[in-house]
Amino acid sequence: MAKELKKNGDSTPAGPVIRPAVTISLVPEARGGPFVFWDNLEAGCASAAELGFDAVEVFAPSAASLEKAKAGDVAASHGLKIAAIGTGAGWVTRQLTLTSPDPAIRKEAKRFVGEMIDWAATVGAPAIVGSMQGRGANREEALKLLAVALVELGARAADLGVPLVFEPLNRFETNLVNRLKDGRDLVESHEIRNVKLLADLFHANIEEESIGKAVAGLGPLLGHVHWADSNRRAMGFGHTGAGPVAAALRKIGYGGYISAEVLPLPDSKAAAAQTMKSFRRYFPR
Repeated sequence: MAKELKKNGDSTPAGPVIRPAVTISLVPEARGGPFVFWDNLEAGCASAAELGFDAVEVFAPSAASLEKAKAGDVAASHGLKIAAIGTGAGWVTRQLTLTSPDPAIRKEAKRFVGEMIDWAATVGAPAIVGSMQGRGANREEALKLLAVALVELGARAADLGVPLVFEPLNRFETNLVNRLKDGRDLVESHEIRNVKLLADLFHANIEEESIGKAVAGLGPLLGHVHWADSNRRAMGFGHTGAGPVAAALRKIGYGGYISAEVLPLPDSKAAAAQTMKSFRRYFPR
């Protein structure tokens, strides 16, 4: 086993600690999506803790629902942190996007994300902007609107002491930001402060020539990782080469979470267990 780890570039690292997280969805309308645990925050946290995860990433209907569920307290009662809060429910349940041609929809989208940022900051976690970026009939105009929104929301997060995380998505989900380099270029060209990038390996498998090189190219701009295989199942159930990605994460000194945003196949517990198996292989402690 030691020789295999060395060959794949995943020997025990020195430096920042990479920690495992797992997703919990509390959004009924998102059923069928890539989340490991569903509906019951208490049960999801209990399973995550039992399997050895350090944190949970929560996909919730709203900031008010997180407050009502006392999500931070529930996670803490199981010895877990909140790794991140997803904002995609704004799109799933209300079709809100930050790049809508309708100013009223854009305003409401920013309000929705802003409230998620505010709540996430109470537990020291970032909010994620992914599907809320939308699509653009006029791509260049939509990218300008996206940059304006990220500037504003990044500043709001900075005032609260947390980053905002932006996620490039594959071409079938958006025509705006598909590759990790596109995300980096957007942030740097518009001088967007306090916004880091999320490397989702499922999307990267579709868009990148080399996932490892693309991840390494983000350097300190990398703020979160979705650890998903090529078929959106748990890592090891598809054909993504995880070794070069793990090596890239260590090369750039990444010290955040890798989170299983994957389909609950063959079931939630099996998907979570496979995630931990792959985590322990590539990030032994």
